[in-house]
Amino acid sequence: MSSSTTDPALRSWVESANEPECGFPVQNLPYCVFSRKSELPDHHDEPPVVGVGIGDMVLDLAMLHDEGFFEGTAIAEDNVFDFHCLNELLLYGYQAWQEVRTVISDLLRADGERAALLRDRPGLRNKVLIPMKNVIFRLPVEIGDYTDFYASREHASNVGSMFRDPANPLLPNWKHIPVGYHGRASSIVPSGSGVIRPCGQTKADDADAPTFGPCRLMDFELEVGFFTGEANELGNRLNIDEAYRHIFGLVIVNDWSARDIQKWEYVPLGPFLAKNFCTSISHWVTPLAALEPYRVRTPRHDDDPPVLPYLDGAWEWGLDLNLQVKLQSARMREEGMPPVQICSNNFRLMYWNICQQLTHHTASGCNIRAGDMCASGTVSGTTPDSRGSMLEITWRGSEPLELPSGEKRRFLEDGDEVIMSGYCGGNGKPRVALGEVRGTILPAKL
Repeated sequence: MSSSTTDPALRSWVESANEPECGFPVQNLPYCVFSRKSELPDHHDEPPVVGVGIGDMVLDLAMLHDEGFFEGTAIAEDNVFDFHCLNELLLYGYQAWQEVRTVISDLLRADGERAALLRDRPGLRNKVLIPMKNVIFRLPVEIGDYTDFYASREHASNVGSMFRDPANPLLPNWKHIPVGYHGRASSIVPSGSGVIRPCGQTKADDADAPTFGPCRLMDFELEVGFFTGEANELGNRLNIDEAYRHIFGLVIVNDWSARDIQKWEYVPLGPFLAKNFCTSISHWVTPLAALEPYRVRTPRHDDDPPVLPYLDGAWEWGLDLNLQVKLQSARMREEGMPPVQICSNNFRLMYWNICQQLTHHTASGCNIRAGDMCASGTVSGTTPDSRGSMLEITWRGSEPLELPSGEKRRFLEDGDEVIMSGYCGGNGKPRVALGEVRGTILPAKL
């Protein structure tokens, strides 16, 4: 029996987890927060608890803890799963995360030493394994602070070409530091939440003064985010080679953007209302441990200025993560047309990886806490079909996107649903999905 939780040969006794296209095999084990749906009319759904995805089921970790399955681990005396968020587990840190993952893997693997304790007890098994269709997913983490980076060279170059100088699209600092800004945590919502079109000030190029009203240039941004455990005390900074120990797991992020509001307000301090109205994330948090087999070298900056010593490390923390964006208009839904793919790219191209982002975040002595979220910034590739926002796909609206319904889009319209997803795997490796994040644009509140 292999001791690794990511061995591609592993199989689960939960049969649905062994299907070739299943994104939640036993090598994945992504975390979520969920409530059981009430089986009785007019009854409230049960309180949320922490679970893990396996096949088409959710494993109730709070119940498993009550049954004593986590004895001998750091969390044995503390049911960190009987909460409405993952924060209690995040507080315990790297070693505890590995212990918990090992226990869960052993219980769900076909060759697990303790698998029979769950598999062969139908009464308990049927209590703790719930079909995903019978649960309601919640926001997985109570997010304290949110930082959004700008780490894709392709995206930054596209935007710089549109708005500045095509010959010199990147600002002088971009190749030296992982550029970022602090976002708004209170408006981060789980997949499936509606996205109300924001209002704000905009100013036409030929107008004398700004006006107030609904955003007209509504956009999505394809991003990947990560959640942290407690990392450093105020005034101290992380070493680049230790940064990974403070990253719990990854989510897919749609950092919605109001381009016309942003154009007017972002000088001199950057985005404000253009970004603070909504950010959507997937329900599932895929542990960094599950992504170990998909690590790749971050593209070396050989033709660029040397990286300063505090960022010169962790080059092997790029991730071979396939990303996809689909769009479905209201008319397409009415006419029974499926969503159409409008973007496909890979996270491995990111100029600054997640460890470099987190290390730079603490370089000033800023303290990172359990439950903080960092996002990558828009992920774009080198071809037109790999651009990660409508701004780029339509090149600032000059090249409209044509949908199967015959409609055209320069930016998003009310009723449009954006669906983002991501997975690692293929070529003999298990398919490890990060789930999806959905959001539908709703009319502005005037």
